[in-house]
Amino acid sequence: MALTTRVWGAGKLLLLAAALVGTYVLFAAVAMRVAVRAREVRVPDLTGRTVQTATELLAEQGLTLRVDDNPRLHPTVPAGRISEQVPAPGTTARRQRTIRAWVSLGARSAHVPNLTGETERTARTRLQQDGLGISEVAEVRTADFPPDVVIAQSPPGGSSGTSVALLVNRGERSASYVMPDLIGVDGDRAADYLRKRGFRVAVVDDHPYPGVPAGVVIRQTPAGGFQIAPGEAISLEVSR
Repeated sequence: MALTTRVWGAGKLLLLAAALVGTYVLFAAVAMRVAVRAREVRVPDLTGRTVQTATELLAEQGLTLRVDDNPRLHPTVPAGRISEQVPAPGTTARRQRTIRAWVSLGARSAHVPNLTGETERTARTRLQQDGLGISEVAEVRTADFPPDVVIAQSPPGGSSGTSVALLVNRGERSASYVMPDLIGVDGDRAADYLRKRGFRVAVVDDHPYPGVPAGVVIRQTPAGGFQIAPGEAISLEVSR
């Protein structure tokens, strides 16, 4: 009976000790979480504020401001005021963290240059230098203007805008033909037919070919089915 009493008493002591340890761990975790949260603040919105005002606002939260050396254009935020920030407003950050911000250059109002008659490459370069974008590039093919030249634009030169649409002439599409299969055709007739259509034709060699009459095309370059343009060279080999 005495042994049972002693075992029961030891068990109660172990349970009590375990409860005390668990309570300590729980309170330590809670205290640590509270301490971490106490060091966290919500990042304020700096958009539209001056650098001085933003610095003072962040200092109240235990944060510091670092202004990027490269200001940026912004269509709505006036020049000299903060337009962007990292981390974003409303996010949580620890005290003493640095908030990075960019100052606005304001909205650039540029005059659109007259690009009609310029090559597409020159037009793109001028627009980039003026800080303007290209909203669209449409194409036409005509012999009335040189190829790869801007023949119209919107908005026109001299007006204000942020981007420009270009109409570029790609040049008149050259005629092309499909090379016929001349194997087995009389070489002289084939050469005469092609020369009348502007092709340069040469019978480069002749070979003995058993069972084939003399003067018949046995090889050709380019082969039948290839795309060719007027003025291209065509070579025919005929049998002897």
